[in-house]
Amino acid sequence: QLQASGGGLVQTGGSLRLSCAASGRTFSRYNMAWFRQAPGKEREFVAGITWNGGTNYYQDSVKGRFTISRDNTKNTVWLRMDSLKPEDTAVYYCAADSRGIRIVTDRRVYNYWGQGTQVTVSS
Repeated sequence: QLQASGGGLVQTGGSLRLSCAASGRTFSRYNMAWFRQAPGKEREFVAGITWNGGTNYYQDSVKGRFTISRDNTKNTVWLRMDSLKPEDTAVYYCAADSRGIRIVTDRRVYNYWGQGTQVTVSS
């Protein structure tokens, strides 16, 4: 029901745009987020957006470089990633929170997940 895409291999300083296409439910009423998981590390919050796109929240390490956005008419959420660094290398997952009002960073709150897309940043 959540399909992430857009990952790939990019050099340091490059850009990628990840997409998360939703289907089967009214995701337009859900807060959405992107998480990432690097090898040997826990899955961590990257960015979140409220159901109406009115509020965004970012992990400190990506502020000013990443932008989360959504278009509810297309049931799609994007993560634009600029100035990529090797430490951004991870599998990126989109997630939906059907119950929350505000954006939360705890992955246990999110009840729908995409399959993940690999982002690799070479130095």
